[in-house]
Amino acid sequence: MSDQIKHECGIAFIRLLKPLSFYQEKYGTALYGLNKLYLLMEKQHNRGQDGAGIATIKLDVKPGHRYISRYRSMAQNAVADIFGYVQGKFADIQNETPELMQDAEWLKQNVSFIGEVLLGHLRYGTHGQNSIENCHPFLRQNNWMTRNLVIAGNFNMTNVDELLEQLYELGQHPKEQADTVTVLEKIGHFLDDENQELFDTYKKEGLSNVEITAKISQNLNIANILTRSAKNWDGGYAISGIVGNGDAFILRDPSGIRPAYFYQDDEIVVAASERPAIQTAFNVGINSVQEIKPGHALIVKKDGTVTQEIFREPQEKRACSFERIYFSRGSDADIYKERKQLGRLLIDQILTAVNSDLKNTVFSFIPNTAEISFYGLVEGVHKHIKKIQKETLIERKENLTDAELDELLSMAPRVEKLAIKDVKLRTFITADADRKEMVAHVYDTTYGVIKNDVDTLVAVDDSIVRGTTLKQSIIKIIDRLHPKKIIIVSSAPQIRYPDCYGIDMSKLGQFVAFEAAIQLLKERGLEHIIEEVYQKCKASLLLPKEEIVNHVKDIYRPFKQEEISAQITKIITPADTVAQVEVIYQTLDNLHIACPNHTGDWYFSGNYPTPGGNKVVNKAFVNWKEGSNQRAY
Repeated sequence: MSDQIKHECGIAFIRLLKPLSFYQEKYGTALYGLNKLYLLMEKQHNRGQDGAGIATIKLDVKPGHRYISRYRSMAQNAVADIFGYVQGKFADIQNETPELMQDAEWLKQNVSFIGEVLLGHLRYGTHGQNSIENCHPFLRQNNWMTRNLVIAGNFNMTNVDELLEQLYELGQHPKEQADTVTVLEKIGHFLDDENQELFDTYKKEGLSNVEITAKISQNLNIANILTRSAKNWDGGYAISGIVGNGDAFILRDPSGIRPAYFYQDDEIVVAASERPAIQTAFNVGINSVQEIKPGHALIVKKDGTVTQEIFREPQEKRACSFERIYFSRGSDADIYKERKQLGRLLIDQILTAVNSDLKNTVFSFIPNTAEISFYGLVEGVHKHIKKIQKETLIERKENLTDAELDELLSMAPRVEKLAIKDVKLRTFITADADRKEMVAHVYDTTYGVIKNDVDTLVAVDDSIVRGTTLKQSIIKIIDRLHPKKIIIVSSAPQIRYPDCYGIDMSKLGQFVAFEAAIQLLKERGLEHIIEEVYQKCKASLLLPKEEIVNHVKDIYRPFKQEEISAQITKIITPADTVAQVEVIYQTLDNLHIACPNHTGDWYFSGNYPTPGGNKVVNKAFVNWKEGSNQRAY
């Protein structure tokens, strides 16, 4: 992606189902769980670089001994920093009494972070301050073991104000207005309720407090707690939590917006945001890793019982398509195929744009995440060439000269790596003019492979959000190669609407497609539409969110996709560009063909899967119109 945007987060959960001594004997280390947690987190490093954190819980610890450990970091390489800190707990033991490293029970009793339940999180902040307090896991502490709660998640709620009001009505006073706090406190409240109800029940039966504590630990109804907690949540979420006694859960929103996968056998239960992370860390096949169903929670009780239970009625599945296009690693088998298909499906539009002149067309991509789509595009070009060769041989087999036959059989797509990202370059200069000069050199190029004023250069990007890097860097650099034409191809459709479920795309004014539509309205004397949409959006904010519709669609309604693409081309083309420039976008129909199981496309179509999404998009338009730089949720 030429425009880097923050997004998502990553979760990693492990529950060891055997005693630690089992892993010591079978795998040679009592640190088996910690080692696997490190792998799970590193293999999802793409999901968060603003910070990270881990928490562990020891099962069946005697009173008076610590059983919850947590450590969070905002270091440049936070995962390595965390596990370096944890490894430090064992340094003296390894040096002074190495035999104790073989004693799993001693390690559990005497060293923090050695436990059976482990939770990790990688953070990409979509808003707010980037501080250690914003790093997951979050901890809600209590002297009652079964009232302690640890949570970490990949989530954004659209109705934080509403959820906060409900907490006020419950008598709570949250310390800040954030969805992380509301989620933690909401679950914590109903966890307290469940504890109290069970306590009262067992007290009436005449049990002692010690006996009651054990009974509560056995009989906490996690599904009931989650059902009551999530009743009014509106958003996309995959949230993992651990109760102090060792009960654990991973829940997924009813529309399946955010991804969540799990694997289990007789030794372990593991969950993560991405399937390949589990496959790699535990060396298991693709069919062994399952998705957590929308509206379901994977629940692991302290006794090791594993169930998947409904906590919210599942809705139509609208899994995030941006996960497939860009965010998740392409090492997932299905994602790899889908990204290649996204590239193949662009062939017809590209052939039209180059007038089918493949001899004078060079194909390249904008590193690094567009590479897989590029492979699919090249395969599509090969297929097109074979079709030409076959048809020509059939039609002209009797009168083809040797020279014509040689030329026909030598046809192949011209493929070059022209855009090279200089990852070492840092735009540390603060003055705007100087910063723009530095940004212009974030990408470098390969010289000597373009025929001056003859070749058309087709460069594939996986998506275009703001278009600033294209304008300030990429187009300028490749224009120095003197192509006749530059075609920027987005394997994703036009991004027209804000996201409110975990991606850092919350402000309409930052989208080049929105900017293009506004310019077209003004150029064509349709400015009244802008005012009408503003009035509709502002009035809608007084309605219950369930009654709100997306009025921002009216901004785009007068125009065909090609018209907006043409206007985007004008916006992102630097004034001194010599080559002709054209921008081509994937169509929505082709997106759904390529990613049939991930139909969440609200940032392209404006069709939000939850009522809160419509409220957010209208609020975002109001903010833009009024010049407010605030987030819309």
